[in-house]
Amino acid sequence: MGGGLFASLRGLLNTALGLLENRLELLATELEEEKLRLLGLIGYGALALLLLGTGIVFLALFLTVLFWESHRLLVLGCFTALFLVCGGMALSMVWRCARARTRLFSSSLAELAEDRAALGRREEGESR
Repeated sequence: MGGGLFASLRGLLNTALGLLENRLELLATELEEEKLRLLGLIGYGALALLLLGTGIVFLALFLTVLFWESHRLLVLGCFTALFLVCGGMALSMVWRCARARTRLFSSSLAELAEDRAALGRREEGESR
């Protein structure tokens, strides 16, 4: 009877360790996916900002030179206002995104919650 109890405990421990290993692998996979997503987001975002910023500066220069004789101060003032307003809106969006909470490891947390619920159901069934 003692060997059966130890074998049962060993099997339970083996199952628990297997479950923990699976959950840690899922966590590592989610972390790697999030890292790759963020790197892509940063890279493409930086490239887009560089290209759009360069295009806007050249547009401002083009229109300033086009209206050099008649309204150069008006054009420069309008572009200055436009750049400041757009920069303020972008800063506001960055601030909002930085304050937003994301659910990192949501799949892992959901799996752990399911495991806890399953253990609770199993304990209820054994106590009856």
